[in-house]
Amino acid sequence: MRSLVGFLLVLGTATAGLYWLSVRLPGEPRAGSGLLKFPSNLEELRELAEFLQYYNKEHHAYVLLLFCSAYLYKQSFAIPGSSFLNILAGALFGPWLGLLLCCALTSVGATCCYGLSNIFGKQFVIYCFPDKVAILQRKVEENRSSLFFLLLFLRLFPMSPNWLLNLTSPILNIPVTQFFFSVFIGLVPYNFICVQTGSILSQITSLDAIFSWTTLLKMLAIAMVALIPGTIIKKLSQKHLNLDKSDENVYVLNGRKHS
Repeated sequence: MRSLVGFLLVLGTATAGLYWLSVRLPGEPRAGSGLLKFPSNLEELRELAEFLQYYNKEHHAYVLLLFCSAYLYKQSFAIPGSSFLNILAGALFGPWLGLLLCCALTSVGATCCYGLSNIFGKQFVIYCFPDKVAILQRKVEENRSSLFFLLLFLRLFPMSPNWLLNLTSPILNIPVTQFFFSVFIGLVPYNFICVQTGSILSQITSLDAIFSWTTLLKMLAIAMVALIPGTIIKKLSQKHLNLDKSDENVYVLNGRKHS
């Protein structure tokens, strides 16, 4: 009960802060400030991008603050729809600054989600997803010697549920440093595709075209490459472990080695 109250307090405070930022726009914004809500489709995304692009000309710092706050809010509380914000970043800040911004915010936001799950949500996550937690626990323990590359593969793999990985990582005893950098590096391809789309938002007719089969296959190929170092490290570790076990079975008696 205490965990639930604590989480609701954090969620309420963050929601109130984000709402305050969205309604306290400096200057005299033109009609349309009511569009400041999370978009749920392409049309809403275009309208929001158009308004913020106009507002960004004179209030760049405030738009940046508002965007970062909204992004961290979504990531911290595992709210779906980060692809819309990635696309919006490309439309507002350009492809390269937008990409850097999204990678940084994704990592920080996911780490905040990690922390919230660690403090408030462990029992809840285990209760809601017992089978998934068990599967991930087994995979993590099997690949503990090459854990970073496993995490990198999971982030690069296009079908991975990133929100679930964020929530379960503290339960799986994944070090926060490895968690942070696996998110930062592993989601670069995904963020890149979305941000690049945002830079040509006016030409997009459907969001379904963003992740074509060709794009998904390329992301899958990158994910498979990330498994190679981990596989090598795992095999070398197992070989070293076997040698250590062999040495333990050898002892010296009267100057002679016996097994």
